[in-house]
Amino acid sequence: MIYSLKGKLTVKELNFAVIECSGVGYGCRTSYNTASKLGEIGSEAMLYTYLYVREDVIELFGFSSLQELNCFRLLISVSGVGPKAAISILSDVTPEKFAFLVASGDSKAFTATKGIGAKTAQRIVLELKDKITADSLGGSVSADAAMFSGSADTGSSSVSEALEALMVLGFSQGEAAPVLGKLDPNLSTQELIKETMRIMAQKK
Repeated sequence: MIYSLKGKLTVKELNFAVIECSGVGYGCRTSYNTASKLGEIGSEAMLYTYLYVREDVIELFGFSSLQELNCFRLLISVSGVGPKAAISILSDVTPEKFAFLVASGDSKAFTATKGIGAKTAQRIVLELKDKITADSLGGSVSADAAMFSGSADTGSSSVSEALEALMVLGFSQGEAAPVLGKLDPNLSTQELIKETMRIMAQKK
């Protein structure tokens, strides 16, 4: 298993990059968002990777963050969504936006990506929201969020959606909930997500 690559960037295109490590060049399919974060040719680059293996294809995919990698893994677990479609979606939305769309049930937004129809978009939301619930440490995410939010209904809704979105991004409920509980519950869902990620990054 190739977990990550770190070396000299030798090729950089809109959705493809090559990183040379100890004389070996590894070609990675990337999203536009990841490609935009890579430096100039010849600079050092680092990507988290996913090796996709099927009978007739072996492809390496690279991501600028663990959050984007986690979103990719979730997307290809959805029936009818392959790696190319997953990369297309992640080229159109950031990991934070993706998590927000899934948590809020906004399937229509995914149809803006070329090749993603209404039925596929609905499956993405339905199947991934189910996975979040299954991973929610023995309780309802919405109920847990409301329990510590201590605010009006609008605040509770924002906190609940932010918690679900953060779990889509790979954070555990135990990590995200205490941080969210200290924030202003009247902030928007996206503001809560960004602020929680900022605080958690500072703790590392």
